[in-house]
Amino acid sequence: MPRPDPTSQRGKAAAEAGAALRISRLDELKHRNIAPPMPPNPAPHFTAWLVEIGITEAAGMGAAPLSWREINAWCEGTCLRLQPWERRLLRTLSVEYLAESRRAESENSPAPYHTGPDQRAIETEQARLMAVLG
Repeated sequence: MPRPDPTSQRGKAAAEAGAALRISRLDELKHRNIAPPMPPNPAPHFTAWLVEIGITEAAGMGAAPLSWREINAWCEGTCLRLQPWERRLLRTLSVEYLAESRRAESENSPAPYHTGPDQRAIETEQARLMAVLG
């Protein structure tokens, strides 16, 4: 049976139905009882602040990075006197989070913690290829 054309209305509906059945990488790892590899976090307080502010904010048709107004309002509301570089870092973290979440929408996108194949994986694939090609 041919695959639905994702540019047609019926194809879009079929593709969306199939996407609803797929689970995220994180859910798949959790289901297999595997802890996802996480990068080191030398400044966890920045991550905590970012989550407290909201990571991103709502925009017209989706999410947007945190605005300066939102960051400044959070600082005022929590009575934290952040340095300008700390505020810029929070904004940069929000921008990068949103960019990575958009890249991750593609099923061909590697996991953000993926560092590429190691030497053993390369050798294994080369051996398999040589076995097929002779």
